[in-house]
Amino acid sequence: MNSVVTRFAPSPTGLLHAGNYRTAVFAYLFAKHSEGKFIVRIEDTDAARSKPEYEANIIDALTWLRLPADEQYRQSEHRPRHRELLEKLITDGMAYISKEIPKNPGDREKVIRFKNPGGAITFTDVIRGDITTDIGDLGDFIIARSLDEPVFHFAVAVDDSDEGVTHVIRGADHISNTARQMLIQRALGFPTPLYAHLPLIMDSNHKKLGKRSGAKAITEYRDEGILPEAMLNYLAFLGWNPGDVREYLSREELVQAFDISRVQKGSAIFDEVKLFSVNQHWMRKLSDDDFITMSDLGKLALRSDIVLKVVPLLKERAKTFKEAREMLTGELSCFFNKPELDKNLLLAKEPPERPGIAISALKGLLEPIKALPKGVSAEVVKTIIMPFSDAEEAKGKGGRGAVLWPLRYALSGVERSPDPFTIISILGTDESISRISKAIAILEG
Repeated sequence: MNSVVTRFAPSPTGLLHAGNYRTAVFAYLFAKHSEGKFIVRIEDTDAARSKPEYEANIIDALTWLRLPADEQYRQSEHRPRHRELLEKLITDGMAYISKEIPKNPGDREKVIRFKNPGGAITFTDVIRGDITTDIGDLGDFIIARSLDEPVFHFAVAVDDSDEGVTHVIRGADHISNTARQMLIQRALGFPTPLYAHLPLIMDSNHKKLGKRSGAKAITEYRDEGILPEAMLNYLAFLGWNPGDVREYLSREELVQAFDISRVQKGSAIFDEVKLFSVNQHWMRKLSDDDFITMSDLGKLALRSDIVLKVVPLLKERAKTFKEAREMLTGELSCFFNKPELDKNLLLAKEPPERPGIAISALKGLLEPIKALPKGVSAEVVKTIIMPFSDAEEAKGKGGRGAVLWPLRYALSGVERSPDPFTIISILGTDESISRISKAIAILEG
């Protein structure tokens, strides 16, 4: 075991979720931290349930996460080897063909069982310490349905040995499988790898994360606009930490910092809110041009010069690229479309005791806005408008809102939008004046 070899061995029987890929992340980081090898093995021996589209999805997800395999295998390709070793165990008297009484339709009348020697097996889990299993309780367990149909325990034991796997990193729900696999390894004269059983990942209801409980396929998060850097960062922190205060680590930093001894024993919680927060951090680190490219904003066929100006707003508000695209056609659509205004909404915050303040405010703001230079910043616009609104506030209750609300609505035409200073700075003075004038005409009509 001079050179570390880990593996990720998913079954292509469905779309895998974040809990599955957390195992891949830990196996990859441990191997690369140790300057070892990371293997991906598609365990497709369940022919009835394995689907090529699920296998393709697994490879797509690993590619997206940037977890390249040093070697890749498909378990079904190893059937001749499995058959050879099954025959060897039968010949050596360590396994036998067992005649069965079928209990259910489709049950086999003959299977291959391992001859259990009894006693106990102890192994030292890298994370959990010594674990002992009374193997007598396992009985003579099935290792194949036929010579060409090995079950999970047998195929895994053979493949791990043949591929030189030194460390088996997998979920804690596999602890009960370890004794069977160690018995098979011993019978075949194979070395036993070191085992590290990771804490399970729970959902927000503290139930095991799984497809049956509604866990999303990880590629759904990709399609929503989660960055691979963010997902990798988040998954690495599910049950592990670098031992310091850092929360955001790049792939290279994770490889350098990963220490399997820091993996906790207790379950971790998959929290979408936290994932989106981590994603927002990595989105904000992108250059504006990269943000536009990676979020596919160009596909919306909007004015590219305005899109570039709006990117800082998207970085401030959006937690996924999907959300960013929705904002450009929603609360930020005012930058690309002239608003349709409702007179009642223009007057929505006008105090009853101060009728006419809305139109008076809009008219009063026209001249100061006309005097603004081109390319003016939101901060400068604010220094012009706020004294005016503060003066109205001093005259009577509700003055500030009665100034800023009709101005913002006149500029945007939506109830939820950026502040009017930002809108003016992005639209420019000419377009802003045009929209304010339109609102005045509606109030005068």
